[in-house]
Amino acid sequence: MTIGEARPLSSLELERRAFRRRASVRSVLIGVASTIVFAAVAWIAIVNTPGWARVQQSFFDPQTAATALPRIWNGFLLNLQVLVFAVIGVAIVSVLLATMRTLRGPVFFPLRAFAAGYTSLFRGMPLIIVLYLVGFGIPGLRFTQSRIPLELLGTVALILVYSAYVSEVLRAGIEAVHPSQRLAARSLGLSYSKTLRLVVLPQAVRKVTPALMNDFIAMQKDVGLISVLGAVDAVRGAQIETAHFANFTPYVVAGLLFVLLALPMIRLTDWYAARLRRREQIGEVL
Repeated sequence: MTIGEARPLSSLELERRAFRRRASVRSVLIGVASTIVFAAVAWIAIVNTPGWARVQQSFFDPQTAATALPRIWNGFLLNLQVLVFAVIGVAIVSVLLATMRTLRGPVFFPLRAFAAGYTSLFRGMPLIIVLYLVGFGIPGLRFTQSRIPLELLGTVALILVYSAYVSEVLRAGIEAVHPSQRLAARSLGLSYSKTLRLVVLPQAVRKVTPALMNDFIAMQKDVGLISVLGAVDAVRGAQIETAHFANFTPYVVAGLLFVLLALPMIRLTDWYAARLRRREQIGEVL
């Protein structure tokens, strides 16, 4: 066998691979069949309940859904706009907080104390209370004579809360990077800031990417809470249409829009977590 030529597989290895393929196909077929049976049983049980006709009319009315969709969709676009700016703000603030928490030396104690107090405060306070405090407190200070947009206040509240969570995730990633990486970077002449930016942070983000993606999924849902401030987003639009039609179908429509928004990220998170798990276990399965 020449150099670079692939080594032929043994008959035992071929049998193992064939067995794994058969087992995988059998598992998929069993899973599909059991899912179909379970769904059919659940559907039959639900539609045969005494109140199903009334629930269907109140929550799943197609005509009401079609009529309410335009207003809910316009509000959903506002949710997307708030989400984009909140993600950018959270990324900036959380990196600053994580960096402050990891600073060494007594001279940086005020920064560490501020970051620790910030994360403790906003991780312990419910988001809806922060929305009320920001949404009604900041306008009361009268920084400007003009009216502050409600979506801007909601974005600020989301940034305040989620920065506390994401900064702790990033801090865990930073501390998980082996100290030898820092020492090697400093021995090459990199400054502290360049070591953090070019060596530590990329590795830290890679380690905690699944956790960061889960926080992003949670933010996708919580962005709908800006409706408590009066912003006409998807949830507020659904509330208006529900009051107009005396029907709860608009809430179902708004919920489906948020589910459709979150599904790609949920699937991506699951795929990336499985990919990391396979990379960690490589070489252990023969």
